[in-house]
Amino acid sequence: MNKMLYLNREDIRRAGGDSSELYVQAVSHALALHAEGDFVQPLKPYLRVNEQSGHIADRIIAMPAHLGGNEPVSGIKWIGSKHDNPSRLGAERASGVIVLNDPQSNYPVAILEASLISGMRTAAVTVIGARYLAKKHFAALSCIGCGAIAGMQMQAMLEQFPAIKTLQLYDLNAAAAERFAERLRKRFNHVHITVAESAEAAVRSGEVIVTCTVADQPYIPFEWLQKGAFVSNISIMDLQKDVFLRADKIVVDDWQQANREKKIIHQLVTEGNYSREQLYGELGELVTGRKPGRENDEEIIVLNPMGMAIEDIASAAEIYRKAREAGIGSELELFGAEQAAPSAG
Repeated sequence: MNKMLYLNREDIRRAGGDSSELYVQAVSHALALHAEGDFVQPLKPYLRVNEQSGHIADRIIAMPAHLGGNEPVSGIKWIGSKHDNPSRLGAERASGVIVLNDPQSNYPVAILEASLISGMRTAAVTVIGARYLAKKHFAALSCIGCGAIAGMQMQAMLEQFPAIKTLQLYDLNAAAAERFAERLRKRFNHVHITVAESAEAAVRSGEVIVTCTVADQPYIPFEWLQKGAFVSNISIMDLQKDVFLRADKIVVDDWQQANREKKIIHQLVTEGNYSREQLYGELGELVTGRKPGRENDEEIIVLNPMGMAIEDIASAAEIYRKAREAGIGSELELFGAEQAAPSAG
């Protein structure tokens, strides 16, 4: 109980944490437990220093959760974000840590670097969404935004769907889009990868569209979406309100999480234009077969995932297990030289 395992980003990679398959399996498990109600997940609080005037992506979020099942685990992700970190500091937008706790004692057993896990588990959500909500043999993928999150999203999609033939990228920074395209071409040379001239061109070309921006105002109207399109709206604020009102199916990861923080769904609910009854379902309901996913090739379907702590904790727990088995990571002492917890209450 005096020992914790610390895993930095390189440790996580060595334990298999740069593989999309690990996250797809872990997140699928978490979504199934979500559908079964075998979890505890308080609504995540947002710490905003300049709530009125600050950028929507400038925050620190606390995300606690407990997962049941055969191997229960508890934990929390503490993740910060500044939208201008890349341009101002040359640093990644998001950073954080995940703490895992043994549910038998509630003692912390591990601390893991969070941003790789957070980005890869989000990519796994897109993969799982595409399995149930995209057209069965889709070949045209589009990505809006070409930062670190896009890198993990595209890695996961191109690893998991070998039938993808074309990928169109768009970013406000054209040079960043070209650099991203070149990196992807080196690894996935079977895919025709181009940079679109506009967000509209990229969206219109995509059978599957993934948004990976820091947009704080919606810019994608319903008219840009082709029949049969699936949108994984990872960055949340990109779709205009008419998309939610006119799409054939809207799916979220968790309704309570999605209907808050002044995001588009919350705005529509507040205005009286949307409700829980209009929602098609939560992603876990599709994973467990409680509801069907796509039912024909004409449906326009949106997945609007806010991100759930149970996904982070499930992924971190699997990485922790693999790291323990492989002897990866650094041991930390919780109480220093002491061998047991102090007796003070």
